[in-house]
Amino acid sequence: MRLLSPFLLLKLYLRARKEPMYGLSVAERFGYYDMSQSSGAVWFHAVSLGETRAIQALVMAMRQAYPGMKFVFTHGTATGREQGLSLLEDGDVQVWQPWDTPASVARFFRQFQPRIGFLVDTEVWPVMVDQAHKQGVPMVLLNARLSPKSLRRSMQWSALARPAFNALHAVWAQSDQDAKRFQALGVTVQSVMGNLKFDAVPDKQQLQQGLAWRQAMTRPVVLLAISREGEEAALLDVLSQQPAYLNDVQWWFVPRHPQRFAQVAALVNAKGLSMQQRSEWGAFPEFQHLQPQTQVVLGDSMGEMPFYFGAASVCLLGGSFEPLGGQNLIEACACGCPVVMGPHTFNFAQAAQLALQDGAAVRVKDMAEAVKAAYQLAMDRTACQQTSALATQFASRHQGAVARCLALMKPLL
Repeated sequence: MRLLSPFLLLKLYLRARKEPMYGLSVAERFGYYDMSQSSGAVWFHAVSLGETRAIQALVMAMRQAYPGMKFVFTHGTATGREQGLSLLEDGDVQVWQPWDTPASVARFFRQFQPRIGFLVDTEVWPVMVDQAHKQGVPMVLLNARLSPKSLRRSMQWSALARPAFNALHAVWAQSDQDAKRFQALGVTVQSVMGNLKFDAVPDKQQLQQGLAWRQAMTRPVVLLAISREGEEAALLDVLSQQPAYLNDVQWWFVPRHPQRFAQVAALVNAKGLSMQQRSEWGAFPEFQHLQPQTQVVLGDSMGEMPFYFGAASVCLLGGSFEPLGGQNLIEACACGCPVVMGPHTFNFAQAAQLALQDGAAVRVKDMAEAVKAAYQLAMDRTACQQTSALATQFASRHQGAVARCLALMKPLL
């Protein structure tokens, strides 16, 4: 580990140049902390933004069921840590996930001595779960998912994957399909709990503000939501070939990673399109900030997806037009925003299938088809309103994971 430390520090330094939070409390990555907490806290590891949002409703429910409960939250990304600030109350602790090495993880356990640990979605680290098992700290993988791609990769590395999963106290899967894939890997699944993301509640103030913008728009908005590299360029290429799309609809881009905001702005400028950026509007954007002739709006802010989904008549699902598995379509639907998704949604396979069945989403083969489908829906106000209602119904129909998770937790807390 000492040999690797300079390279890990260099990696953090380079990342922090684009996202300053990565330069915060670097010693925590190695298991050194300047805060302490009495033993017996409940530990959640939510690596990134999506996982942290997913546990918000669960943590709130746990506080109500167990007054005075204290938490330790660990994260692996800057966006996860920033979102995690909203979870904190007096007595809670938030730190970086330690590097998965024996010394770093041992220092973490000595410092915080959690009574139980909950890992979210897919985050199983071999050293972490092995040391927890040896120290008698039960570890539960909740909201657990395993895509076909991840199953194939885990089978290739089964010598590492199986012992790590089998060191867990329990696995609570999102769906029957996930449970079957875990079982194919030789992992026992104790329960199917559903998907916590259905129980996530969008920020009410942001959503209402976005919906007010939607009503005031002279042109409908199509949102490329939580986009990944390659998708913005593909959309811009289609738009440059179809001037009517730019005249009739305003196109909003919200990249997944903040370090790419400048890159996406450069792509838009290179096409010669008029653009405004969310960062120009201050903390609370007012509708008068939006210029009618603007062709593209760049959503270069974090933590405001309910506002963006509320303002949009329809969204193109980022991560689904490249083989990246898709982003969280449930959040869009909960905000009443219909979804057009590409062929790659393996990260949300069950949710995507249910959304299609419930009429909340449509699937297309590529970006050209996506733009056409989104344009047609956005221009048909009646169809758009009907699909928006179906999206909201879909999101609410499949709630209940928090209640099931609380019931599973009860014997362990």
